Amino acid sequence: MTPPGRFGLDIHNNYVFSGRSTPQYPGEQPPDRVYRLTPEFYYGMSDKFELGTYLLTTRASAGDVHFDGAKLRLKFIAPHDAARGALWGLNLEIGYTDARVSAYSWNVELKGITGYRAQHWLLAANLNIDRSFSRTDAATAELDTKFAREIGHSSQVGVELYDELGRASSPGPLNEFSQTICTVLDTQLGGFDINAGLGWGLTPSSDHAVFKLIVGRHF
Repeated sequence: MTPPGRFGLDIHNNYVFSGRSTPQYPGEQPPDRVYRLTPEFYYGMSDKFELGTYLLTTRASAGDVHFDGAKLRLKFIAPHDAARGALWGLNLEIGYTDARVSAYSWNVELKGITGYRAQHWLLAANLNIDRSFSRTDAATAELDTKFAREIGHSSQVGVELYDELGRASSPGPLNEFSQTICTVLDTQLGGFDINAGLGWGLTPSSDHAVFKLIVGRHF
């Protein structure tokens, strides 16, 4: 969360070293060797609410660059101790995406945010419910978790799991969906927040090897 009245910018970078190379629906851009660059701009409305927007771009393996849509988000984080104890919040996103990255153009996502901080440890989870505005599309769920340990001032190492669950009304079986594990480093460098990680797919539906880097700055 950025402080009230302040702006922030996160640059999300993802590259799939090895992944699926055949489309799952007409017009999809398969993720193999695709680089995704997503600037995220946000503004602190208060100490509990933050308004933001994502701009989605991709560079295909052949070198073609595309603008793939935009999302608007509203984040709420309940008051909590920033150093110890539990935290929770909600994040609502609504956006339009191109067929290269989504089978349905208009989508909404509700993300539940929970976490607990001990002396040197962090355990956090996001339960994401996604739904397109198409009446024929069922809501899907994803559970993302993080376990990290502090290794120094403003630095921690950990593991993140990204688990697609399928239909929100009837999750599983998990081996039919993407399941990815990442080793991550969170730190600060020269006034920038850094989240860097390497990910490996755990199921045949997952991308095999992924790199991610998020660079953030508050203004």
